[in-house]
Order: sequence, then structure tokens, then C-alpha cells
Amino acid sequence: MTIGLGIDTGGTYTDGVLMDMGSKKVLDWSKALTTRDDLTKGISETIEKLDPDLLREVSLVSLSSTLATNTVVEGKGCRVGVLSIGREYDRSAHADEYAFINGAHDLDGNETVPLDEDACVRALNGMNGKIDAVAISGYLSIRNREHEERAAELAKKILDVPAVCGHELSRGLGFNERTTTAIMNARLIPIITNLILSVKSSLDRFGITAPLMIVKGDGSVMNSETAVSRPVETILSGPASSIMGAKAITDEPDAIVIDVGGTTTDIGVLRNGYPRLEREGAVIGGKRTRVLAASVSTFGIGGDSRIVVNGTKAILSPVRVIPICIAAVKWPRIKNELNRLNDAKPSSSSESVSVEQIRQETEFFVAARPYTTENLLDFEKRFLDMIRDNPTGLREGETALGVTGLAFSVCKMESLGLLTRIGVTPTDILHAEGSYVEYDCDASVTAVGYLSRKARMSQAEFIAMVKDMVVHKIARCLMEDLIMEELGTVTHDQVVSDMMRKAITGQSGMDYSVSISLNKPIIGIGAPVSAWLPRVASIFNTRLIISEKSGVGNAIGAISGSVAVTETALIRPVTGNITAGPQCVVFTDSGKFKFECLDDAIDFAMKDCSQTAIRKAEAAGARNVSTDFSVRKKTYHNGCEGGPEALLEAIVEVRATGKPDLSNGQASG
Repeated sequence: MTIGLGIDTGGTYTDGVLMDMGSKKVLDWSKALTTRDDLTKGISETIEKLDPDLLREVSLVSLSSTLATNTVVEGKGCRVGVLSIGREYDRSAHADEYAFINGAHDLDGNETVPLDEDACVRALNGMNGKIDAVAISGYLSIRNREHEERAAELAKKILDVPAVCGHELSRGLGFNERTTTAIMNARLIPIITNLILSVKSSLDRFGITAPLMIVKGDGSVMNSETAVSRPVETILSGPASSIMGAKAITDEPDAIVIDVGGTTTDIGVLRNGYPRLEREGAVIGGKRTRVLAASVSTFGIGGDSRIVVNGTKAILSPVRVIPICIAAVKWPRIKNELNRLNDAKPSSSSESVSVEQIRQETEFFVAARPYTTENLLDFEKRFLDMIRDNPTGLREGETALGVTGLAFSVCKMESLGLLTRIGVTPTDILHAEGSYVEYDCDASVTAVGYLSRKARMSQAEFIAMVKDMVVHKIARCLMEDLIMEELGTVTHDQVVSDMMRKAITGQSGMDYSVSISLNKPIIGIGAPVSAWLPRVASIFNTRLIISEKSGVGNAIGAISGSVAVTETALIRPVTGNITAGPQCVVFTDSGKFKFECLDDAIDFAMKDCSQTAIRKAEAAGARNVSTDFSVRKKTYHNGCEGGPEALLEAIVEVRATGKPDLSNGQASG
């Protein structure tokens, strides 16, 4: 029996599974709260809960992490310098240092402007000591990479920091997107390197010496050496793992996957056993990249979403808070404070107050990290000191500090990541209902009871209303995802909005009703999906699949992935050739090559891409690699009646796939 250990660090929980990789049987699983300040704490706690005898038999470890995505979205990472060759970069991704260098090639890969090496040297010397990595991106470098490679040689001599070239990460056109990808990759190198070293240290504690694989954004995996050089490819690995986990658990080749987490709900699609991919490149933090990743829509609704009563109106906010039931276990004083609300008359608040500024007696605050150079007022610093170890409510804070209006500064400190809010969430609703019991139910009952009275409802009515809100929000998110893919937009007029509302809520108009049916089943991933998704599936008249393993589906997906590498070649007719089988130029990772006819060009491209893809797959940790390929031609009619179609270009794509090699011992970082 070959045992694999899959680990997934989500926004709220870190999951671990031990799986027989032959039979796909889950042998043991565990959960721990994700420790955002240091992911390895949560990882170690998860591993510690697993069967120690089985851990000693682990032959492979695979990690899915939110770290790369969060780092990019939050604008963190190391200092990066950018060398832009041949065209100015649009600065869509921040660079700590930037320089433009002359040098250019044309679409056929011919040099039109030599690289200005003197300017390159001056720019690199100016960056020395100011950056930790450099991204080098040349306009049309995918046609000829010699300028990027020469600049990288100079960078390594002058700076002695990692140098990332745009052509190494993408073969597709799109200079700005390729440059953005190179910047993100450079910024992530030390972050992912430290994560891998920390994870290996945790594994060493438990005597695990198996190779370590990292999940990529398309659901495949790569070894830790490759991850260190190409960390940008681990962006969106978490959502991709949920889709691969859904496939592994159910063996369904075609399905809609809904992963309800603590912070977000992720929606993806399985087609022919593979995740739907974002072919143009993943959009991360509002920036288009050239990272091949699963096309997953992420929505701000999850088990940790903040529930607010504004006046008497309940609102489901996308803001993530720590659920009362979890916080009461960690900090018992919260339960004591809540008990004071049992017989208290709810405070009144105006519905004109913004959701961010609403005070709720059921909410508390705890410091998330120490303040450093942030521009804070003195009483804000004192409040952060006050809540360093003990969660505190706003009124208690105001009384202790002698300051009113603290709620306004709390919003600022929350946005800066200095403090975390504790409050009522959908998870607390399920605890109060008794349908999902994992932590302190009594604390949830007290807090939910108070908000119910504030909304002038019975507790049962309030719980039912909030559950409706969650179900309808997930259903609407699902429709927006599917409509976006089908039409490319979710902009809709009043008529369409009303029809969607009728279909989702089941409310009829005067003379008609609306229903929508999905032609694929829904697979639920996440611990509480049985509480939310049955009604979602019912709304869309489709089958729902929830496995007993759904709660750790992401970790199962992490250990179920294969190593996969895709290589592409571009074939263009030689200038002036307008026939169906012209003389052609082939651009591959190996270089530029000329052939007398299209068939010879395609044959060469397939062989060259296969060799490169197999070599890269093996370097990424694959064994028994197999390949498949496709050829896509773009043609046009030359206008002569009965004349042949003329070739514009052809794309040859080769995908090399193999299972992780278990014979290498523990891979090094």
C-alpha cells in the first residue's frame, strides 16, 4: 500500500488526509484552524492529529496553499525590480524599481534594434541593494528570447539575486500580461521558498521524508524545486484542489463544483474529467496574468461571513469575521460577556448607518498583528494594546479609554489587518439551530438570540431567514458564474434581474413563474455543504452529490493530482506565402526553425514540444510520462472562387502527464 499525505491550507481551516494512492481510500483525516501569521503552525497541528503509524509509511506529500494568492492580492512579497525591453510596461503590477531598455525583435523573431547593454548595466547598478529579485520582460521575447537571456546574465553578475524572464513563464502574446506574471513570480520566490522550508521542517518533526509536491493553479502538481523557481503557478491552487478533489471523490467527469469555505464560496466546472481553465490567464487581484489556472469564480460568502442587523434589517456582509462559536472556545471571557445579553434589551440603530460602522454588542475585536509604521492615533494604539490577548467589545473599549466614536477607527484598523472582528456568522446560525455542532453552541445561541430580538423575530424565524439569505446568495453566485462563461458578461436589465430573483427565491409573479435547470450535477465540497447546497440543487432542478469525505475534499484533491506540463508551438507562414501548405517558420521553446511545407513544420513542432514537455514534466517530479496533442489552424479564403484556404497560423499543443515519482526521496527546496 502506497500512502500519500494531502494538505490544504484554506482561509479558515487546514485539512489533512492520509490516502491509499492505489485504491483512493481515505485512511485518516484531520482539521485544524489555519494560522494566517504562520501557516506551518496550522499544518503541524493538522499532521499531529493523524495516525502516527500511518504517517511513518507516507511515500508522498502534496500541499495546496492559499499563500501565493493571498500574497499577490494583499500586495506583499519581496522587493522587485523590472527591466522592460523594447516597450514601456503599463505598470499594472507594482515594481519597486523600474527601467526601460532599448532592444527589439519583430513578429518573425528578427532583431530590429540591438539590446542596449550599456543602459542595461547602468539600470542594474542603480537597482543594486534595493531589490531582492528582478523581472526581465522583452517585447516579443516569445519570438526571440536572446535579449532577455543576455539581460539575465548581466543581472546575475551585478545583482546576485534571482532573475525571472518573461519567456520562461508564457509562450503567449501579451507583453503587459507576461510582464505582470514575471513580476508576481519574482515577488513570490522568497515567500514560497520559506513556506517550503517550513513545511519540510514540520514534516521532519514527524519523521516524514517523502517527496514534497505543490499543487498548481490548474490542479496538477510539481515538485518543490520547480515550485521555488515558478511559484506564480501555485496561484489559485486551493480552488483547483477542490475541483480535483470533487473528481477524485465522486469520479464524475462533468459537474459543477461548489466549495463553501469559511471566507469564500468557489465555483468551478469539471469537463471531461478536467477543471475548466482560464485560457487567457488567471486574473489575480484585478490583474490579468499568463498563469494557466482553473477558471474559478470566488464570491464573498462563506461560513465566516459577517451577519449584521441594521435597524431591524438583517444583512449578510462579505467581511470575514471569527465565528462566535469558535472564539468562545479559544477565549472563554467572550461567553461570559455574551451571557450578559440574555435578558438585555437590544440597542437601537438607524438603518442610515453604513454596515461598516454598525456597533453590535455581539461583536468583539482581537489584535491580528503588532502595529509598526502605520499612521495611528494614540488611542488607536492603546486600543490595539488592550486587545492584544483579550478580545474586547467596542463599548468596553470606549469606557476603558475614555473615547467615543471608536467604531470609526476600528474600520481603518480592520482594513490595515491590525485587528480581527469576532461576530455572528452562518456557522453560528447552524450551531444555534443544532444542525452543525463543532464548537460552543451555547455561545452561538446567546448571540443569535440577541440579534433575533433586535430584528424583532423569534429565534427560529431569524435562523430561517438567514439560511434563506445564504442559500439565495450561493444560488445567485452560481448563476452569475455560468452566465459569465456563456455570455462573457453578467450585466442584465430589470427584466432579467426579476426573472433570476423569481427562479432563485421561488416567488411567482401575478401570471407566471420561472425555473432554471442545470444539465450537470452539483458536487459539494466543504464541511457545512449539507446545510446549504440541498436547497441550491433543488432550485436548479439538478442532482446534488455530497460525500462523507466532502469536508476534506481539497486535501484529497491535493494528493490526487498528476504532474502535467503543456508546451505550445506557433507555426506561421513565411511572409508572402498565401497557400494552404506554405513554407513555414516554427517557434518553440527550443528556438526558431524554417520548413518547406506545413506538414513538416507540424511534425517537427509535435516532436520538439513532446521532448520539451516530457523533460519538464520529469524535472517537475513525474514518472511514466505520456503525451497527447492537438493542432489548431487559423485560415482564411484568398477570395478566388474555388481557391484553397490560406494559412494564417497553426498552434501545436502537447500535454505531458505523469504520476509523481516516489523514488526520489525528499525533494530539496
